[in-house]
Amino acid sequence: MTSSPASITVRNLTADEWQQYRQTRLRSLVDSPNAFGSTFAAEKDRSDEAWATRLLLATSSGKDHPLVAEIPDVSNEFAGLLWAKEDATDTSIVHIFQMWVAPEYRGQGVATELLRAAILWARSRCAKLVQLGVTCGDSAAMRLYLREGFRAIGTPEPLRPDSALLAQTMRLVLEQTPAAKDIFPGK
Repeated sequence: MTSSPASITVRNLTADEWQQYRQTRLRSLVDSPNAFGSTFAAEKDRSDEAWATRLLLATSSGKDHPLVAEIPDVSNEFAGLLWAKEDATDTSIVHIFQMWVAPEYRGQGVATELLRAAILWARSRCAKLVQLGVTCGDSAAMRLYLREGFRAIGTPEPLRPDSALLAQTMRLVLEQTPAAKDIFPGK
């Protein structure tokens, strides 16, 4: 296990960071091709306009919460990425996508910080459930989600069409506390 960095900063991506987002997203797909429903081949040829629009729409929608982790004074690259999104038809559900930590920062708490920030955002929206998919197996991702209280629901399904890999849907039931509602009034 690598020692923890002095500090991990988790923050929202901004619309003007689409190039860094693209770089990080493509790097994640190359590094961990069996962790995502999408592939490098499917995303590498997107136009600059498509990447910029994707992030602009997300950062202005109020329903998306793209996050990055940074290690201040260590690197100009993002240490990790996570995209939280309110369900299109049921606002009581928040989905987690694109969770990834750069290999050089794994084992240092980056994934935990990203996940907890997304869960806090879900609570602020009075969501009742946080849901994600994870490739089946004894992985650091699976262990993280179990440790944070996620539980498997349903049966595993193919990670993507024509894939032999299976993904398990996992869900965290959120208990709303008065403190969470007080922190984020208006919900």
